[in-house]
Amino acid sequence: MRMKKNMKHVAILLISFFSLSANAALKIQQWQTAAGSEVYFVENHDLPIIDISANFAAGSARDTLEKSGVAGITKYMMTLGAAGMSDEVISNKLADIGAILGGDFDADRASFKLRTLSSSAEQTQALNVFNDVLQKPDFVNAVLVREKARIISGLQESATQPESISNKAFMKALYGNHPYALDERGEPATVATINREDLQAFYNTHYTSRGAVIALIGDMTVAQAHEISDRISNGLPHTPIMDKLHEVSLPIVPVTKNIAHPASQSHILLGYPGIKRGDPDLFPLYVGNYILGGGGFVSRLTEEVREKRGLVYSVYSYFMPMSDLGPFQIGLQTKREQSDEALKLVRETLNQFIAGGVTEKELLAAKQNIIGGFPMRIDSNSKILDYLSVIGFYKLPLNYLDTYNAQIEKVTTAQIKEAFARRIKPENFVTVVVAGGESAEKPASK
Repeated sequence: MRMKKNMKHVAILLISFFSLSANAALKIQQWQTAAGSEVYFVENHDLPIIDISANFAAGSARDTLEKSGVAGITKYMMTLGAAGMSDEVISNKLADIGAILGGDFDADRASFKLRTLSSSAEQTQALNVFNDVLQKPDFVNAVLVREKARIISGLQESATQPESISNKAFMKALYGNHPYALDERGEPATVATINREDLQAFYNTHYTSRGAVIALIGDMTVAQAHEISDRISNGLPHTPIMDKLHEVSLPIVPVTKNIAHPASQSHILLGYPGIKRGDPDLFPLYVGNYILGGGGFVSRLTEEVREKRGLVYSVYSYFMPMSDLGPFQIGLQTKREQSDEALKLVRETLNQFIAGGVTEKELLAAKQNIIGGFPMRIDSNSKILDYLSVIGFYKLPLNYLDTYNAQIEKVTTAQIKEAFARRIKPENFVTVVVAGGESAEKPASK
């Protein structure tokens, strides 16, 4: 009987993936709880499902060099024991009612997500567990010791993989002493020093009611959303919000790092600090990058470097907007003996793109593809929940999604050329090449 009940819950949750029409304008309601949390809510009664997320400025950029890894371990450990419940008890309580606990973690943000049926009994139990995880983490020392050993083992393994080596070296070279340079997982030496007191202190400082952004969507009224968000907010630490991170500095000279590795393929990353969330140049740069390297096989980088010359297995470019300037990154993989030729061609293609801009034909095709694919980005409650979280956390306009396609449509070839020329400086790029040749530097010792 229990299996049939759980299968019913799972079926309803899967159906809810398609629960909101992508063509409907979103009515986002916004308010602040008495304890200071920002709340963003979309009401939708199509199916008996609710989705909730709680977001905090508790990403890896809040780590210190000496205790790198605390942020990620704190977030993970919160799900492994709360209010006297073990991770197994937490999992079973949610599985019994078909609820799902999830979340995300990056340099800016730590988030926890809950999906549950909206019926009273299931919702009550799911919210009880969710609130315990958010408000009453136990940080059991025995669990911490076990997880630290697992994390350190994973970090040591990553230190042998060219993709991980290149990503880590690129961020360090790009951001220097800014906390965006810190590895989200920490370092083996720093993780080894982390103790329970570090986790509790980080939690008390960063998981605060005044710093929380709560997003809700689904089968609940405004009154119910107020009640749920108040309950989440009131149980969090009522400590002051932390100061903003110091600003990212732009590179003033080029930096190139060659790292030796026995791999047969070179992993190459190059880039520059890009844009913030809410940046006025976001749409021209986003559309332009779709043409440059973000559009897959229709992009210039793929056409020039892969299709015409066959120099790479893959090549791409993207902007990653963050609270401060996130990276503009170009990445490619190629045979090590072709790495110099491939990198030279990538640079030439980028320089020509910046100098010459894009054609009207390229712009029209990019707009059609981006706008045509937009409905798939908001075709479920879970996807809209993610957007609500981003809108709230980064203080974007409430009509951000409603005006998205219009903003794309307004982009001109002149705007793309001007924005790239002003914001992207290839002469000061950071470049990392792993397995590029025998003259490369050796990887740092473990």
